[in-house]
Amino acid sequence: MVILKSPEEIEKMRASNLIVADILQELSTLVKPGVKTIELDRYAEEQARKRGARPAFKGYRGYSHSLCTSVNNVVVHGIPSERVLEEGDILSLDFGIYYQGYYGDAALTVPVSRVSEAARNLMRVTEESLYRGIEQARAGNRLGDISAAVQDCVEAEGFSVVRDFVGHGIGKSLHEDPQIPNFGVRGKGVELRPGMVFAIEPMVNEGTYEVKVLSDGWTVQTADGKLSAHFEHSVVITENGPVILSRLS
Repeated sequence: MVILKSPEEIEKMRASNLIVADILQELSTLVKPGVKTIELDRYAEEQARKRGARPAFKGYRGYSHSLCTSVNNVVVHGIPSERVLEEGDILSLDFGIYYQGYYGDAALTVPVSRVSEAARNLMRVTEESLYRGIEQARAGNRLGDISAAVQDCVEAEGFSVVRDFVGHGIGKSLHEDPQIPNFGVRGKGVELRPGMVFAIEPMVNEGTYEVKVLSDGWTVQTADGKLSAHFEHSVVITENGPVILSRLS
């Protein structure tokens, strides 16, 4: 069941998502060679609690940290550790919080200093595909319109969209209906209505769309070892089109 949010609920979700966006922006400025991913995790949790929020991921289904830090060929759910970032890495930062009864969730991928042209292109296309999907998050459209827009953008550039992990509804729960694949057929799926709030999150691979989950039960890697990028926004559908809740300006 897809839960429609009232204007009052949407304002609370906006507040939650703005905290996420603010912390992600701060984290992106800290990413540089020599930094450990565990240091970024500690900073994210500290900043969330300082703002009166609770990290959404910590303890969720047994996850042990506040931030997901996915480096290079890690698609999603990378666990922060003593790993030291090196020049040329790309790092996906996925962060969520719970604030005043509602969740916020967003992600971005950032370069560690200078990176290859191929890596920059992958990040560019992944972010562009997110906004192509968001453009289709309009009342009267279908869920498949979002999915197809993402897929078309990605595949036109020779990349692939991950099938095994998808976006989701969000609100009083971190994951609500519906699931939002990054592949699909226009005109298919749930009809979009004002008050729906979605976490749209393309996960895009340089090579095959196939992935594998490591023995820790969380870390998802590309099956071929090639790079992956991830961008995410929480978006509300309104009568006047999509509004990004997790964007600072």
